[in-house]
Amino acid sequence: MTKLKEFLKRKNIIISGKRYGIDALSAMAQGLFCSLLIGTILNTIGTQFNLPICNQIGGFASSMANPAMAIAIGFALQAPPLVLFSLTAVGAAAGSAGGAGGPLAVLIVAIFAAEAGKAVSKETKIDILVTPLVTITVGVLLALWWAPAIGEAAHQFGVLIDKATYLQPFWMGIVISVLIGIALTLPISSAAICQVLLLDGLAGGAALAGCCAQMVGFAIMSFRENRWGGLISQGLGTSMLQMGNIVRNPRIWIPPILASAITGPLATCLFKLEMNGAPISSGMGTCGMVGPIGVYTGWINDIAAGLKVSVTAFDWLALILIAFILPAVLSLVFAELLRKIGWIKPNDMKLD
Repeated sequence: MTKLKEFLKRKNIIISGKRYGIDALSAMAQGLFCSLLIGTILNTIGTQFNLPICNQIGGFASSMANPAMAIAIGFALQAPPLVLFSLTAVGAAAGSAGGAGGPLAVLIVAIFAAEAGKAVSKETKIDILVTPLVTITVGVLLALWWAPAIGEAAHQFGVLIDKATYLQPFWMGIVISVLIGIALTLPISSAAICQVLLLDGLAGGAALAGCCAQMVGFAIMSFRENRWGGLISQGLGTSMLQMGNIVRNPRIWIPPILASAITGPLATCLFKLEMNGAPISSGMGTCGMVGPIGVYTGWINDIAAGLKVSVTAFDWLALILIAFILPAVLSLVFAELLRKIGWIKPNDMKLD
């Protein structure tokens, strides 16, 4: 046992909740942002302003999401260069086999592959062959073995959301808003789930409400710790940046979840807010303004199809309230209440 501990220490293999649940998750969120989310933003800009070059760039960026996340995870685990570069193939395999659960599959598989690669790194005179071979082989085999099950779990999560659309609008609004909002912050692709389920219409509006509650909520309630940089990175980027902090103190997740439970049914019952743009926009929230732009695109499409006469002031009011104002106000109020009772402490939401 002593020799094993010495070996793990020499190889910088630290088996801990912080290393895997905080460091790896935080880095993965950055990898996702630098690929899929940036790509989706560019693609939306290209479509709205008729700029094909933006669509082309965005397509390339989005296609590299899984390798980017795997490399980011390897970086967080302080993997040596040969391991780090080999994770490109591992990420591609895990993401492909994982389907809608791709990001979660990448996280789990990349951790095992990276640690396996670190274990053999520089142990032989032919390191340039052995280390990539072990990292890629272990990673791809685990991806083929585990990722489909992880993907199926994500699919069942999507089925649950799909069934919720058949409930009464009030309950549908709560269930979809809360679940999709949670998925957006978790290492699960909420955008992919919405795309696979073709989640649009009233259900898409509820999903948008939940995603905005998470992104805008975390951006506003953590402003004192993260200032303008945090406001932009979370409000226009991704609330997944807070996953590491959520692992440390799960109570910081309560305010945006409660906010989504309120804005969801308001969207479906009071404002009748529908997402009739691309379904993937339902799961993007305010990331690059893709969600609100999707709603606007749906309005234009409905007008062109004769289903809507014009965009009214009530339409704009509904979108602004659901996507921006209510998530900010509600999350901030709930957060302040939790601060007063000591459930949220200073710097609990500070980003590295």
